[in-house]
Amino acid sequence: MSLSPSAHLDTFTRDHLPPAELWPVLEFTTPELQYPDRLNAATELIDTPVRTHGPDLPALRTPDGETWSYGLLRQRANQVAQVLTEDLGLVPGQRVLLRSPNNPWTVAAWLGVLKAGGVVVTTMAALRARELAPIVERTRPAVALVDHRFAEDVHEVRASTLPALVVVPYGGAGPDDLTARAAAKSGEFTDVATAADDVALLGPTSGSTGIPKITMHFHRDVLSIDHTFGRPLLGLGPGDTVACSAPLAFTFGLGMLAVFPLRAGACALLTEAATPPQLADLVERHRVTVLATAPTAYRAILRGGQEQRLAGLRAAVSAGEHLPQDTWEQLRDRLGLRVIDGIGATELLHIFISATGDDIRPGATGRPVPGYRATILDLDGRELGPGEPGRLAVIGPVGCRYLDDPRQYDYVQDGWNVTGDLFHRDADGYFYYQARSDAMIVSSGYNIGGPEVEAAIDTHPDVVESGVVAKPDPERGSIVCAFVVLREGVAGGDPKAREIQDHVKRILAPYKYPREVRFCEALPRNTSGKLQRFVLRRIVDDELAAAPAVES
Repeated sequence: MSLSPSAHLDTFTRDHLPPAELWPVLEFTTPELQYPDRLNAATELIDTPVRTHGPDLPALRTPDGETWSYGLLRQRANQVAQVLTEDLGLVPGQRVLLRSPNNPWTVAAWLGVLKAGGVVVTTMAALRARELAPIVERTRPAVALVDHRFAEDVHEVRASTLPALVVVPYGGAGPDDLTARAAAKSGEFTDVATAADDVALLGPTSGSTGIPKITMHFHRDVLSIDHTFGRPLLGLGPGDTVACSAPLAFTFGLGMLAVFPLRAGACALLTEAATPPQLADLVERHRVTVLATAPTAYRAILRGGQEQRLAGLRAAVSAGEHLPQDTWEQLRDRLGLRVIDGIGATELLHIFISATGDDIRPGATGRPVPGYRATILDLDGRELGPGEPGRLAVIGPVGCRYLDDPRQYDYVQDGWNVTGDLFHRDADGYFYYQARSDAMIVSSGYNIGGPEVEAAIDTHPDVVESGVVAKPDPERGSIVCAFVVLREGVAGGDPKAREIQDHVKRILAPYKYPREVRFCEALPRNTSGKLQRFVLRRIVDDELAAAPAVES
């Protein structure tokens, strides 16, 4: 596909796009997805709402009562763009690394980078120097805008990896702080007329281990996720307040806390950190109308008997992991809340299969959202029919483009984005999650989806959460091994393990029960809250490797 003339003077990102023959098919099948050649996403996210709704509507709030109006957010974003261009010499196309928890200055910085024609490199505040270093090495940012509380690791990476990196803290004291620099600027800025297909965002995938995969997203992609999921499924408006537990550096959080509410004139409640009980309390105290979080948080809120604090919600979204049907049904039965489940990917920026309202079919993730189509492929790339499990493949207006990475070959196959998830679909086009392709357990010839077993274990009244992996077994090939976290005060041991095994046998086919149950204090999760099954598998593998050999 041919690209528009770029506004980038620094051509790094366009030079490092994958070859055209390795791109997925891109389709723009709805009127909303027809974009002009010149498009700056920040203009549409903040300047257009100010013109449409006026400057006084609240755009951002924090739990401690700080409120930024749309007019103030626009002013701050313009001031950041001025600092970048006038003080730091940023030219269009240069990369700017952002590192911060969720707060208003982070949103202003994100918008300011795009206004200046820069490319945002989003990173989690929780990452450490050894995790940041490969991201910096691969993306080569010119500037890092960093919350002053999280600057130490960035300085360490600059010293070891990129000495030319200019690090600017914000939220602290001193004349070089971004907030002080911004205060000296007029707040008037003419946004760079970027191409719709200029890169706006470089996003490391949250599941990366070793060398990170860096996804590349255009300005039009940022708006596409609102036209495919935000508007048709959430229907936000100026009366809504949105909360989301995910960080802005996680594309789920970026959509829910910046793109969708700003496009609609709604308000985002920004929380730097909150446990599920604290999140439920914030929803109640701040009259949140739309909540987005992971299934783990919904389960914890239910376990704690705090679901009534969610009674003011008109919509709830679940993503990041599969939402168990039991959790969905409890929220429906206790609150009348029909949670919007969805599956997305950093490679496609946000959710591409979902359903809302009466279109929800309990147990199903949903159907392709407007602008997307999906299918199920076998290992040879052939499309499968209803009821046949296989690999989920998706085509839409946004697709996988890795920054100069051979793993592009694995994700894009025959034009499809192949996500690494195993699904089946029914005759009505609803898609049902089975497992990640690396979470499928083959035991005695049976295919067993780890998440299905986890969902069954989690319905036991003494279980807080569980993680299931395969353990090599000489007789069965593999067995189901479950790591289980029990509620406080409940003892583990063989009797409790047998109780949990029997519980699973009553819910699922007996061959799916966990033949080994291990009790632990917590499960390993990455910075976006996803269960790290590879850590559990490593524990099992290390134990097997350390076990003495059995003489024949």
